[in-house]
Amino acid sequence: MNDRSPGAVDADLLGIYLNDHLAGATAGVERVRHLTRSQRGTELGAALRPVAAEIDQDRRSLVDIMRAVDVPVRRYKAYAGWLGEKAGRLKTNGRLVRRSPLSTLLELELLRMAVEGKASGWQSLRRLTDVEPRLDAARLDELLERAARQQRTLEELRSRQTGETFTRTGCG
Repeated sequence: MNDRSPGAVDADLLGIYLNDHLAGATAGVERVRHLTRSQRGTELGAALRPVAAEIDQDRRSLVDIMRAVDVPVRRYKAYAGWLGEKAGRLKTNGRLVRRSPLSTLLELELLRMAVEGKASGWQSLRRLTDVEPRLDAARLDELLERAARQQRTLEELRSRQTGETFTRTGCG
């Protein structure tokens, strides 16, 4: 049982929460790396490279936050996120050998949702800064701003990819 005073953060629940977000972040890093590799040499690949670097940095920032609040990394959860991302690639996409344009669109949609989930996590932690002094409000504000920028970029890329996926000439 977690003995704590009223208004204090429940360390056990925070640990579960942060490790669950770490599993999602691990899956997100793997997904964006895969998509960036598959789009190497394209305009989309070039646009994704800085987003991929930021998503990787965000995962490291999460691990730093976990250290700051004394939450141990549960490697099995991170591994489950990694494995889940790999399993997610085993879906039908209308093609047996080659990559389908539908795969790119779906991966952009998944990344957009993952970044939204990450932003929700940052927002939740930001709300806790009044009761958990080890959480850095300014750093969380920066992470929230970066997530919003990533969401805008991914939404623009997703919108563009929709036209390229469903029409021969694209619909802009």
